[in-house]
Amino acid sequence: MSVFPDLCAIKLDCQIDNQNTAIELFQRCQHESYALLLDSAAQSHENGAYDIIFRQPELVLSCKAGKLKVSTSTSLELPPAPEDAAGLCRYAEQLNQLSGHYSGPDELPFQGGFAGAVGYDHGRSLEVIPEFNADTYQSPDAVLAYYSQALIIDRQTNTVWLVAPVNQSEALHEFWSQPVATKKPEAFQLLSNWQSNMNQHQYTDKFNAVQNYLLAGDAYQINLAQRYSANYQGCEWSAYLKLRQANSAPFSAFMRLPESAILSLSPERFLLTDAWGPVETKPIKGTRPRFDDKDQDQASQQALLSSAKDRAENLMIVDLLRNDLSKNCEPGSIETPSLFAIESFPAVHHLVSTVIGKLQPDRTPLSLFNGAFPGGSITGAPKIRAMQIIEELEPHRRNIYCGSIGYFSQHGRSDTSITIRTLLAEDGKLYCWAGGGLVADSTAADEYQETKDKVSRILPVLAS
Repeated sequence: MSVFPDLCAIKLDCQIDNQNTAIELFQRCQHESYALLLDSAAQSHENGAYDIIFRQPELVLSCKAGKLKVSTSTSLELPPAPEDAAGLCRYAEQLNQLSGHYSGPDELPFQGGFAGAVGYDHGRSLEVIPEFNADTYQSPDAVLAYYSQALIIDRQTNTVWLVAPVNQSEALHEFWSQPVATKKPEAFQLLSNWQSNMNQHQYTDKFNAVQNYLLAGDAYQINLAQRYSANYQGCEWSAYLKLRQANSAPFSAFMRLPESAILSLSPERFLLTDAWGPVETKPIKGTRPRFDDKDQDQASQQALLSSAKDRAENLMIVDLLRNDLSKNCEPGSIETPSLFAIESFPAVHHLVSTVIGKLQPDRTPLSLFNGAFPGGSITGAPKIRAMQIIEELEPHRRNIYCGSIGYFSQHGRSDTSITIRTLLAEDGKLYCWAGGGLVADSTAADEYQETKDKVSRILPVLAS
C-alpha cells in the first residue's frame, strides 16, 4: 500500500557550473519553509558527488520537549504516530515503506523519502541525560520531512535530475527549467559583536572539571564546547553564501524552518549507506590550524599526523563507532580501512578515520542512524556518560550543533553529516559553537585555542 505519490525522474537541460549551479537553483526556493540544500561546496573533495535540493514536503515530523508532532498539508492515511520523540526514526522508517513507485535511473541517490535536521538534543529522547539547562531555543530538536520533490545535481556526470510526483512533473519541470534570475542577494549584517558563553578563565575551570572526571575513570574522552552568539538582521541565506565562499566544506547545508534557519559548513560525514547494505562513517578527531605560509602549513599538518595524543583521541572514537555500528550491522562485517588520514580544509587540518560495515538484512538506514545517534566524535567515550558530563558543564544546550543533517531515501541510500561548523539563526539571534575532545594529556590553553581555530573562517567572515 502506498500513501505517498508515485515518482518519476526527469533529466533537465541545464548548464552545469560546479561552483554555482546548486546555489542559483536553490535561490528560487530558499525562502520557503522546509526548503533544504545539501551542498557539496568543497569542489575537490572526494565526498562532493552530489548537490540535492528538497522542497515542499508531503509531511513533516518534528520533535520538541520530548514530543513528536506530525504535520501535513494534505489528507494522508497514516499509521498511528507515537507521541514520544524517541519514536521519530522508527516512525519515519515505517512511513518510508509507504512510498509510491519510483520510475527513473537506479543510480540516483534520492528516490523519494525523508530528509532534514536532527539536533544533538534529540539524544535526550534516546538516552537518560540529566537536565541542567533549560531549552531556550524556538527551533525544534529534530525535523524529518517526507519529500517527493528533489533536484539532484550530479557533479560527476554534469547532469541535473528532477525527482517529482508523476502528476506534478510537468509543472515542476517548468518551474525548474525557467531561466535563472540573476539578482543581488538580500542584505545581512551583524548588529553586535560575537559573545561567548564562557571566557578563557571559565573554560579552564570546566576543562579542569573534565580532567577530574577523566582521572576518576568516568570517561576516556569528553567533548567540551563553547557557544558564541550575536544579534543580526537580514537574510540568513545571504549569510550562508558569505560563509560558503570563505569556508567550503563537503557536507555543507542550508535549511529554512518556520521559526529558524540552519547554516552548516560541516567537513564531517556521519553515516553513509547504499541500497545493497554497505555502511560508512568517517569520524574527525584531531585538529591543527592552517597557515598561508606553505612551510608553516606543512609543519602544522605533520605535527597533527605525528601527534600521539590526537591519534589516541581518534582511536577512542573509532572504537566507539565500531560498537555503535555493530548494533545494526552484520557480525564480522565491521572494518577500519583507513586510520589517521589527513584531510585539509580552509581553516584547519583534520585527522580522519574511516569505519565500514554492512547492514543486517532486516535493518534500515534509519535504524542504523537511531542506534548511533548522536555521533561519538562529538560526545566522547563512553558516550552516555560523556553526554551527562557535557550537560553538567556546558552553560547552554546545543540544539542543532553536533546533531546531523541529511537524507534517507526509500530505496536504502542515505547520507548524513555531523553538524559541526554549524550556525542556528532564530529571532534575530545567531548562534555558533566550537568544541573539541578532551583527554587526560590535553592542556587547557591548547584546547581553548583549538576552538578558536575552528571558527576562524566563520565568526570574522560575518562580522566584516
